[in-house]
Amino acid sequence: MSTPALRVLVVDDERPALDELAWLLDRDPRVGTVLTTDSAAEALRVLQEEQVDAVFMDIRMPGLTGLDLARVLSRFRAPPPVVFVTAHDEHAVDAFELNAVDYVLKPVRDDRLAEAVRRVVEAQGTTTAQADDDQIAVELGGVTRFVSRGEVRYVEAQGDYARLHTPSGSHLVRVPLTTLEEQWQDAGFVRIHRSLLVALPHVEEVRMDAGRCTVVVGGEELVVSRRHTRELRDLLVRRSRPGTASRS
Repeated sequence: MSTPALRVLVVDDERPALDELAWLLDRDPRVGTVLTTDSAAEALRVLQEEQVDAVFMDIRMPGLTGLDLARVLSRFRAPPPVVFVTAHDEHAVDAFELNAVDYVLKPVRDDRLAEAVRRVVEAQGTTTAQADDDQIAVELGGVTRFVSRGEVRYVEAQGDYARLHTPSGSHLVRVPLTTLEEQWQDAGFVRIHRSLLVALPHVEEVRMDAGRCTVVVGGEELVVSRRHTRELRDLLVRRSRPGTASRS
């Protein structure tokens, strides 16, 4: 399946450099739309109104610099990949500390810019995969919002649906519990009952009383079926041992 054409924003306070970079990007078959602006402040306004896949920008600009803009973008929930295009090489370390995907020196060569676009495509694919994995679209009152998987304490089956329980409330999603179990097991979600998944990082207590096992998650006491009790206790013991935490 072909990758959708990129929608990029070019930011440079020097009009000839801005026009040239926009022209070069527009020639790349992987780029579909090129937006331009001559200041970082204006770029922020554009980004509030437009969805872009990447930002190509100069560093030295009056007022808000390219590095300043990148710091602001890093606080976005889903920051676009950033490529710095500059005549100055002394800011490379700062750029990569801000997770820039590339640092291209002026004058810009076609092959070097093509490599930067390739890195953007690669970064975009990674970001999309992470977003698909970490964010769950839920509907509330006709409005779609996104819930982070890390917020989900436990999941309850409701027929072909699942109810996500978070600190801010519960949300019904049109996904079967078995599907979430398969997709989220690597994130620490385990089955404790035929109708319940719990997030192990949110388990506060495990209680045993006359052979009956329950767990406390977010102040809620949930029953663990006999079938899943031993597996759950083994998992929790393994997680508590030094050196058994998951490695990044």
